[in-house]
Amino acid sequence: MSDNRDAKRAARDRLIKEREQQKAGEQRRRQLIVAGAVVGVLGLAAVIGVIAANAGGGDSGKSATARPPVSPAGADEKESLAIPVGAADAPSTLTVWEDFRCPACAAFENGFRTTVHELESSGQLRVQYHLATLIDGNMGGSGSLRAANAAGCAQDAGKFSAYHDVLYTNQPEETDDAYAKNGKLIELAGKVPGLDTPAFRSCVNNGTHDSWVVKSNQAFQAGKFSGTPTVQLNGESVFPKKGNENITPANLKKWVTEANKGKHPGKATPAATPPAS
Repeated sequence: MSDNRDAKRAARDRLIKEREQQKAGEQRRRQLIVAGAVVGVLGLAAVIGVIAANAGGGDSGKSATARPPVSPAGADEKESLAIPVGAADAPSTLTVWEDFRCPACAAFENGFRTTVHELESSGQLRVQYHLATLIDGNMGGSGSLRAANAAGCAQDAGKFSAYHDVLYTNQPEETDDAYAKNGKLIELAGKVPGLDTPAFRSCVNNGTHDSWVVKSNQAFQAGKFSGTPTVQLNGESVFPKKGNENITPANLKKWVTEANKGKHPGKATPAATPPAS
């Protein structure tokens, strides 16, 4: 009888332990989602010809390398490979390497958008966006390239920030290369007032900034970053954590406040309009 009770007790203990492990695992998964954990993993450098073979309209990645890079208006930093948002005299800089097909990038952008725009508009933070084509290289297709080119075209029109947010708000599933179609990118431009113009359409369809995107992705690979998004505050990695602290909207505000202590804020700018879904 005692053996039977011991067996039941052992089985019950195992069940409790399994449930605790499952609960812990689920909690870790939720934390990864909230923090926008990195899921993009750098693989071998993609052959540009593969990108070319899957280009969804406009010039291919291969033809892009045959033309000199055309940087979007206002692009800055080394070789004009960054698109800036926020006051040029802001005391802190957030550097973001991202891919418009990357789900973790969307998790970061959609989860931290309000906070980042608040810090930008108050002159506390300038964001430097670097565009990569990691998912094209890992999964095939050309949506990363095409979307990045379109974002460069939006920068030419002075509407990068709004279009950038629309692309992440409407991001398709990672396996759905919908952004390879220029028509889809032009359709989404309709969600940004004043962006869908003949000049924007021509820029998208002609792949005006394709070669610039290819060069930006080469810089991403040369940087040997662990994946996208890569997020740095004044050169220090803050994603998915800074030191022992996980990144959260509250922590990002705190880190920027600490970095800006004793410094004058930059020129305040109008707050960004929330993107249409």
